[in-house]
Amino acid sequence: MKKLLPTSTAGSLPKPSWIAEPEKLWSEWKLTGDDLFQAKRDALLISLQEQIQAGIDIVSDGEQTRQHFVTTFIEHLEGVDFTKREIVRIRNRYDASVPSVVGAVSRRKPVFVEDAKFLRAHTDRPIKWALPGPMTMIDTLYDGHYKSREKLAWEFATILNQEAKELEAAGVNIIQFDEPAFNVFFDEVNDWGVAALERAIEGLKCETAVHICYGYGIKANTDWKKTLGSEWRQYEESFPKLQKSKIDIVSLECQNSHVPMDLIELIRGKKVMVGAIDVATNEIETPEQVANTLRKALQFVDADKLYPCTNCGMTPLSREVARGKLQALSAGTEIVRQEILSAK
Repeated sequence: MKKLLPTSTAGSLPKPSWIAEPEKLWSEWKLTGDDLFQAKRDALLISLQEQIQAGIDIVSDGEQTRQHFVTTFIEHLEGVDFTKREIVRIRNRYDASVPSVVGAVSRRKPVFVEDAKFLRAHTDRPIKWALPGPMTMIDTLYDGHYKSREKLAWEFATILNQEAKELEAAGVNIIQFDEPAFNVFFDEVNDWGVAALERAIEGLKCETAVHICYGYGIKANTDWKKTLGSEWRQYEESFPKLQKSKIDIVSLECQNSHVPMDLIELIRGKKVMVGAIDVATNEIETPEQVANTLRKALQFVDADKLYPCTNCGMTPLSREVARGKLQALSAGTEIVRQEILSAK
């Protein structure tokens, strides 16, 4: 990106109340068929406009056409049965009823490519598209076929690579892989998780990012965070491997978290999306609070590699709160941007 400190969101933004129940994570659609298709497109355009009005530099679809950040992709694949469900523990944190892998997984057709083309046609700004990462995908399923987390992850990595290449061709500037599982399964991250992620980005010429957060602001996640102590050092486990990887950008959670900022030093040389907006509270940050987070990060990442961002997605928040937080992100970034430019 040519702009200094380009801002973006980590992922989802709240959906309008006429398409899904507001302030609820993974809410059911209120419409069906052609009405739902058009409503999704309308919601995408609204989300885009709200990002632009808030001054966000790298825009997204706000995940308006998706119910769930992982399963919406998976439900378009062959080999997964959504009627055959099992209870599994998600990221060692909470139990959920999930679909089952019953055969070889494959991608029959593109999943998000038409939505990406629609977004590209309606903005000249750089666009970022989020996909679930291989490890987070396998952690959201019951595997009754491969019976190997690693083997299934590699299969998903190949499928994600197919989708990513078509998203790139549709005009996406940054493809982001969401891997909150990287903050939990440290041995797997280093044994094969980063390698599977590199398989997913193989051959891409656009920028690539991996988003590793501590989750949405839901009770299961906030309860888990309370057990992590005064310092959250999970990034220490994955950053050294990621620093040597081919991923261009690492997206992490910093605002109101107990992540020691000096851990960013472990990915020196990478571009860093610094989460400067807390998505687990309705309190809207002040521009100065955002600026302070960015100033701290600048001790460990060069200004031309710092991308201000949100900690995670904002689907569970109200649209009013989300708009306020986006505006704070832009305003706080502008404070620091001017400080950097005036110091030259």
